[in-house]
Amino acid sequence: MASDAVKEFTDDNFDSDVLQADGAVLVDFWAPWCGPCRQIAPMIDELASDNPSVSVGKVNIDDNPGVAQRFGISSIPTLLLFKGGEPVESFVGVRPKTALQEAIDSASA
Repeated sequence: MASDAVKEFTDDNFDSDVLQADGAVLVDFWAPWCGPCRQIAPMIDELASDNPSVSVGKVNIDDNPGVAQRFGISSIPTLLLFKGGEPVESFVGVRPKTALQEAIDSASA
């Protein structure tokens, strides 16, 4: 299960919790049946714990197809980093934690 630091974003709360957020927001688009998504889950938890000033959350694309469609998510895992309501970085597939941390650092600067 995701750590308490990782939020659950849905079609209902995405605009308020991600697009209208003050700081950077890292969103993990995933599904329970996706092996690579489960593989990176501990890393997402670590990024959330390591970056308390950044909002980190997950969107289950099976339960929330609207958000996934809006952002053209065609393969998972896809991670989008938002700042000021706009996606500023996109990562598709399993990526090293260092690459994600560098993107978070630059968006938070």
